[in-house]
Order: sequence, then structure tokens, then C-alpha cells
Amino acid sequence: MPDAHDRYHKPRPPFGAWLLDQKKRTDAIGELARAAATDPGFPKEGDFQAVSARLNGVQADPEMHVALEDAELDWSCY
Repeated sequence: MPDAHDRYHKPRPPFGAWLLDQKKRTDAIGELARAAATDPGFPKEGDFQAVSARLNGVQADPEMHVALEDAELDWSCY
């Protein structure tokens, strides 16, 4: 049964979709989001693990992995 407070909270978007919405940021998360937006294989509906696996699959720079960890923290506070 849903909590009475659930009706006051909008559902959190999937991590991949949230990340793509961060393209206008001027930090490393924004840079990651802009790179993700150009990647046809980016898991738009994916979770953190799916995005991390994609970064590993395309051999992304270590800075992108750090940005991904920062993004997960921001998303979890969303």
C-alpha cells in the first residue's frame, strides 16, 4: 500500500533520462550529459549500472566516471 506522503512526491525519472536532462550544466556532469546525448547506444532508461557499463564499453575517460559518480549523488537527492 502506498504511503500517504507518496502523493506529494513526483516519481524520480530513470537515471539515464535524468542525466540527459543535465546538458545545460556547466560542470563535469553537464559534459557527461552532452556526450551521452550524442551516443546512440546510451541507455536512456537505464540505471547507474547500465550507464557505467556503457562508459566502460566505450572506454570513456576516467573523468567521465568521476562525473558519473557525482551525477548519481545528485540524482539520488532529486
